[in-house]
Amino acid sequence: MKIHFIAIGGSVMHNMALAMKNKGYTVTGSDDEVNEPSRTRLQKQGLLPQKDGWFPEKLDKSYDSVILGMHAREDNPELIRAKELGLRIFSYPEYMYEQTKDKIRVVVGGSHGKTTITSMILHVLKYAKKDFDYLVGAQLQGFDTMVKLTKEAPIAVFEGDEYLASPIDKRPKFHLYKPNIAIISGIAWDHINVFPTYKSYVEQFEKFIHLIEPNGSLMYCAADTELKHLVETTVTDSMDYTDDNPRKSAKSVAKTPYAVPPHTIENGTTYLIHSNKKIPLKIFGDHNLMNLEGARLVCEKLGISNELFYEAIQSFTGAAKRLEQVKITPDFAFYKDFAHSPSKLKATIEAMKSQYPNRHLVACMELHTFSSLNENFLKE
Repeated sequence: MKIHFIAIGGSVMHNMALAMKNKGYTVTGSDDEVNEPSRTRLQKQGLLPQKDGWFPEKLDKSYDSVILGMHAREDNPELIRAKELGLRIFSYPEYMYEQTKDKIRVVVGGSHGKTTITSMILHVLKYAKKDFDYLVGAQLQGFDTMVKLTKEAPIAVFEGDEYLASPIDKRPKFHLYKPNIAIISGIAWDHINVFPTYKSYVEQFEKFIHLIEPNGSLMYCAADTELKHLVETTVTDSMDYTDDNPRKSAKSVAKTPYAVPPHTIENGTTYLIHSNKKIPLKIFGDHNLMNLEGARLVCEKLGISNELFYEAIQSFTGAAKRLEQVKITPDFAFYKDFAHSPSKLKATIEAMKSQYPNRHLVACMELHTFSSLNENFLKE
């Protein structure tokens, strides 16, 4: 198989290119700019484009597929050439589904906590020596890449981003994976540049629920009242949204709520309480405990016992930049966190104040995303 990546330098795109090369495919790619760490990682595998820019003349009918990254534009010369040649063009989520449609697909959706829940599931599956494919939005300790695709693995775990799939495919990415097992962590208005109203944003999660495969499972955070109402009022046994025209089907989806599990905090360490035992954790905060509970339910569906889950999760230190510990002394704690929506900032602050109730808290926030700098969103 021969694949070309348009905008190969993206964080997921370059990881996917590495995964496809590891799978034995012939991989090429182009980009007008490739930054670190993508540049070094592609270079080590012989996949770094010789020159920055777009070179449509390099494409011919020998290519089986072209993967289009979000960084490219609709008038990209390589995209135009691929269309002229009649090549199969995929967004990366479309291609991930294409590569895993015969596997058990787990998709983690939600406005917050996606990376952490996905990371927890991957950590436990690896601890349990399960074989699995995956896509996650951060570099994880113990994992070489953010994407893995193989022929053999029976399970695929995806972080389900609600942002658009590609410049020519305006569907949210998580609509393309069609999960067997789905989890939604919560709903808080995000990506205002794409979903200008809260209602239009919530509708994407309703459609995601309808896209769960027949006889599938949905775990959802019951502490989120908006999400709880949406799940409880969304019919999943009569409609199938596999295309623009919903049709009758024999679909049935099992819905399981979750909340903050029993726990205690002692001397700056959070302990889960299970079977009258205290299980020490390296993470903290109610939002992370809910993430953990959701991950446990998913792992249970994948055949992981609760005992094995709790044994594995004790060594989970979190995903990069998600309440990541920078420096700890007996009287000082410094963390950094990637939180670009009000709900995430609130969860982070509440977690810090619960973990260190008698300390003075200093919080520094940088507004830098399209949504957070939008004047209509600033009041949020």
